[in-house]
Amino acid sequence: MPLHMTKIAFQSESADTLRAWLESHAGTGEARLTTRYLPKRHAEMEGGSLYWILGHHLVGRSPILGFAERPDGKHWIRLAPTLIAVVPRPKRAHQGWRYLAEEDVPPDLDAAHDGDSLPEGVAAELGRLGLL
Repeated sequence: MPLHMTKIAFQSESADTLRAWLESHAGTGEARLTTRYLPKRHAEMEGGSLYWILGHHLVGRSPILGFAERPDGKHWIRLAPTLIAVVPRPKRAHQGWRYLAEEDVPPDLDAAHDGDSLPEGVAAELGRLGLL
């Protein structure tokens, strides 16, 4: 089972702005995030996802394509330029990124609801209330 990570969607006002940023990188085939340190468990993350925190909830995920070293010694987290909605789950904000074990991963929204999608605000509120 792959290991996942969480990260705050810094400077994103909504899942739509996060999705737009990710999709703006579709022409290059990957979106890149900079991190100071390479995760020690990066080999376990192959096939995993980065789960985005927005408004104290996990709202979506982007598949991790890998990691690459930058010329300045920092590292890129290479992501598929897509946002897959997940059932919103409360998650405290944190600095940087954190590991997320498979048993703590929320299901994809479409898989959990057989294609019935809820508006972002409704899904977040239902998740906050523990109803999703």
